[in-house]
Amino acid sequence: MKQYDNPDQKEWLDLCKRAQFDKSTLDEAVTNILEDVKENKDAALFKYAERFDGVKLTSLTVTQEEIEAAANEVSEDLKQAIVLAKNNIEKFHESQKEAPQKIETTKGVECWRKSVGIEKVGLYIPGGTAPLFSTILMLAIPAKVAGCKEIVLCTPPNKQGKVNPAILYTANLVGVTQIFKVGGAQAVGAMTYGTETIPQVYKIFGPGNQYVTKAKELAQQSGVAIDMPAGPSEVLVIADETCNPSFVAADLLSQAEHGVDSQVILLSDSETVISEVNKEVEKQLAALPRNEIAQKALENSRSLYFSDMNTCIEFSNEYAPEHLIIASEKADDFIDKITNAGSVFLGNYSCESAGDYASGTNHTLPTYGYAKNYSGVSLDSFVKKITFQKLSKEGINNIGNAIELMAEAEGLQAHKNAVTLRLKAINN
Repeated sequence: MKQYDNPDQKEWLDLCKRAQFDKSTLDEAVTNILEDVKENKDAALFKYAERFDGVKLTSLTVTQEEIEAAANEVSEDLKQAIVLAKNNIEKFHESQKEAPQKIETTKGVECWRKSVGIEKVGLYIPGGTAPLFSTILMLAIPAKVAGCKEIVLCTPPNKQGKVNPAILYTANLVGVTQIFKVGGAQAVGAMTYGTETIPQVYKIFGPGNQYVTKAKELAQQSGVAIDMPAGPSEVLVIADETCNPSFVAADLLSQAEHGVDSQVILLSDSETVISEVNKEVEKQLAALPRNEIAQKALENSRSLYFSDMNTCIEFSNEYAPEHLIIASEKADDFIDKITNAGSVFLGNYSCESAGDYASGTNHTLPTYGYAKNYSGVSLDSFVKKITFQKLSKEGINNIGNAIELMAEAEGLQAHKNAVTLRLKAINN
């Protein structure tokens, strides 16, 4: 990790930049895949499974027999852990339900808003070096709570044509309606356009590599919504002298091991803390199975010393991290000063891994600075808000003249007439 000592605010913009990679051929490659899927449907998906996943599939659909067999391959301990996480995530997202509230804006004029689940949603679940079955919990559970009727899941198979057992067990547990063996940008294409096997959906959720991310971005141009813009995973830790350096190092590495393009940032008002954390990082890194991935991520990462905690918070708000950890016994003192972050972890025992798996909050969060203007996935991500209004004779009488005047001022005579005719019918 590169170290910086009290950098001037003029340098912050550069210090907030994420890792950059050559994307010169990305747009063309992904556009070609999407066009191929749109044109050739299942045939394209079988072709890409052989090319990218190294498997010649005879069917894209995961069968009930495969789901039942997978359940037997998942240990009882892991099943219990998944169920515990499921219960907490359900509880947190159930609390986000909003009952319609009728408001009488003027006597005789009632207005209200109702949440309606998006009928068809698609979930993309990576299945490569880290099969993210936990993301199924984070996406399918709020989808079910929201009342989504169809929950389609796409995930890549292995070279034997099988899907990770934990992915299948979790998907079945939480009520995913259909599961398909499709990965990469082609999976996004299938859910965007529909194929002979895979249905078209109205909104696509889930993380992925740069090809999946670009495919989701392009899908929006075809009228399919996505959860949010996304980049590689990241964490920013603000640590003071009351932190535990070994905890902080573990938190930094937990994000660094996601991928070589991940980024971790350490801020502190103590040079001693930075030194101790960096020593712990080196020590713990050596013992990690994914240490090569984490090491490359650390090359894109940095630690910064600032003279006080308030400046650390200011820098964090400028960076707008996906995950923000305040490793301090005084973490609660800074809550009101946090303006840009996907999800915040307060104190020495609130590790980011808790939010990734089982505390109850959602781990699908804005990255790459998008926390400045996007929220993480929540129940609201799976619903549409439909407004209603009901006017009585008294209501149209009370606001009718104002509507007529405004419509006439805008030169929209038919709008005015729609009111005038009603007023005449009432008052004659």
